[in-house]
Amino acid sequence: MISIEHTETSTFVSINRGYDSLFHPNQLTVGLVAPIERYSTGPVPGLVNHIERVQLAESLGFSAVWLRDIPFNVPAFGDAGQLFDPFVYLGTLAGSTSSIALGVASLILPLRHPAHVAKAAASVDVLSNGRLVLGIASGDRPDEYPAMNIAFADRGEAFRESVDYIRQMEGSSTIFANRYGSLPGTIDLLPKPVSRRLPLLITGRSQQDLDWIVLNGDGWMLYPRTAFEQKQIVRDWQRRVEEADLPPKPVMQPLHIDLADDPDTTASPIHLGYRLGANVLVDHLHALADAGVNHVALNLRFNQADTEPTLERLAQDVLPHFIYKGT
Repeated sequence: MISIEHTETSTFVSINRGYDSLFHPNQLTVGLVAPIERYSTGPVPGLVNHIERVQLAESLGFSAVWLRDIPFNVPAFGDAGQLFDPFVYLGTLAGSTSSIALGVASLILPLRHPAHVAKAAASVDVLSNGRLVLGIASGDRPDEYPAMNIAFADRGEAFRESVDYIRQMEGSSTIFANRYGSLPGTIDLLPKPVSRRLPLLITGRSQQDLDWIVLNGDGWMLYPRTAFEQKQIVRDWQRRVEEADLPPKPVMQPLHIDLADDPDTTASPIHLGYRLGANVLVDHLHALADAGVNHVALNLRFNQADTEPTLERLAQDVLPHFIYKGT
């Protein structure tokens, strides 16, 4: 497994094309959560023109598209995501796009064997020429665990051991053993990620101590909060990273939006986000950038306007403020 040496720098460590395109200190990039469509009246999307919309997002300059790992449609959760298995869909998107980062927000590690995760993720990374960014989580839907005969209460320990296993698989001839299996040093898992390292973003706490997240994650995925609240959390994160004598590590979050016709419409709360105008959205994203957030993934599930015109308006009125132009 490769090591990343600490150097005195104000930039994030380079991992792969996707990670490097999204994360820049003191700047913010904007992506989208799939499916890129409105489905506010029920948990299941229609997936109309879903590939074409990802291609449109890429052509318009959105920096990433994010998939979710939702194996079961749990009524209490109320959202079935993009329906497709994320790795199957990532393979399709890898062949249908050329530059947009392909993210998962987030893969539920305790519900999958880490050897399968490592192989599938490395395959996507190679097929997309290094565009995979892998968010990981311990899972928050208890109904899924008994369906797979897995103990919900053990998910924190399982999460840690899965991360360790995946990191071990980035090397070769590994001698390693934990709850998921034993590697004797005579077999290897292929392919390897493009840079021989998968960018792993840890979601929330994932049943872990924050210092463990600092040491083991390549970034942190926060839940939506006000810019003021995020600033306090990100400052603590940055302090802990610095105290661990590590290079800076990025922070990202999702945000549901309902983009109003009037660009100056003030923000009013919706689930995990706001109904607001484009100018107000720009101000909010600037506030998040000032708080230390490096990437925001917009979710259009509750957006009332048609999807394609909304993407065009976001590209015209919002994205120009957040295109990375170097330091």
